[in-house]
Amino acid sequence: MSVQRDSEIKSIQGNEGTQIKQYFHPHNTLNGINYSLAQFTLEPGKKSKLHKIRSSEIYYILEGSGKLKIEGDIHHLEKNDSVYVPPNSKQFIENTGKGNLKFLCIVEPAWKADAEIMLE
Repeated sequence: MSVQRDSEIKSIQGNEGTQIKQYFHPHNTLNGINYSLAQFTLEPGKKSKLHKIRSSEIYYILEGSGKLKIEGDIHHLEKNDSVYVPPNSKQFIENTGKGNLKFLCIVEPAWKADAEIMLE
């Protein structure tokens, strides 16, 4: 079993302009999981860079509001909304609210740097 305490996880600056806390990933979990789970934070008016990843993703909005653009389709998201992002989809997320946009992202198979392509 693995327990991850938010207060003990350091944030890192993501390539796409986000603050990231990596909770679970095969490299830090003894249970042999094949996915990763991370929390992302975007400040008001900020957006991630356009990118795509070879894995499938699920976004779950914890707080705030934003828009997620996937392959040209725009999805307006608020607290407790979730969305599936298919593999290899061109995407970015933007904070359109007045407070921080926080969301969880589940990536399967687990996120790897060489599986993500920055498009801007």
